[in-house]
Amino acid sequence: MMKPADLKETTLTRKDVFQGRILGVHVDTVRLPNGATSTREVVEHVDGVAILPLDERNNVLTVTQYRYVFGKTLLEIPAGKLDPGEDPVTGALRELKEETGAVPDTFLPLGRILPSPGCYAETLHLFLARGLHMEEQSLDPDEFLELERIPFSEMVHRCLTGEIEDAKTVAAVLKAKLQLDL
Repeated sequence: MMKPADLKETTLTRKDVFQGRILGVHVDTVRLPNGATSTREVVEHVDGVAILPLDERNNVLTVTQYRYVFGKTLLEIPAGKLDPGEDPVTGALRELKEETGAVPDTFLPLGRILPSPGCYAETLHLFLARGLHMEEQSLDPDEFLELERIPFSEMVHRCLTGEIEDAKTVAAVLKAKLQLDL
């Protein structure tokens, strides 16, 4: 059996294929642990944040938005990209306020997730927000979403039945379920 250190792949060459506003794509040739070579297609994406906002009645403040890639609307928790060099807490508080207008009294980390580590280089920082005070939203010009409050227990049920497909939402809801025992 191989030890974890023996599983490392070494980059031999790298070819940049695309560089956009929020992501880049490169194709690498790597040396495998057994000495053979293979190809790795990598999407570099800026890191992001996602926030599970719970109100005083344990309702989750959700956003529904159209996701072009899948051609449908998805129910999600508020989330967004970090600005270059931005601290995840600062970015998460900014995104929560922009998308929902909510400002929390309590803001706790729920950990990090790697959404698709096979090819997607992004880390998402998850947070729980409580003690919400509602102010004005300030959506980006290209951002269109609907807000809805859904009971936390219903969110758990929707995650477990597959009705909610968004990975960051599922992860944050189930982590909060275990940590809060709601």
